[in-house]
Amino acid sequence: MPLPMPDERKRSTSRHSLQVDRREKVTVSGMIDVISFDEESVIGETEMGVIVIRGANLHVNKISLDSGELSVSGEIDSITYENPGGPAKAKSLMGRLFK
Repeated sequence: MPLPMPDERKRSTSRHSLQVDRREKVTVSGMIDVISFDEESVIGETEMGVIVIRGANLHVNKISLDSGELSVSGEIDSITYENPGGPAKAKSLMGRLFK
């Protein structure tokens, strides 16, 4: 019986959750990859789709793809999902960003 690929194991064993603390700190679990980040946005791939965190003075406190954890602090304005509930498609998001 073939073993699952590493990405398949991450998707099936970790759980996605999102915690927001007073719009100053966001903790995300179930992260698969971080696509990009700067002071105004953090874009990452989760089990539930691509997540986009927008705000000002954003600072990535922790990125651990081994445990699937991401922690961001700053002035959080919005959190949205691209392709919610389905497998993340980073290429389609990047394609939309560079139209």
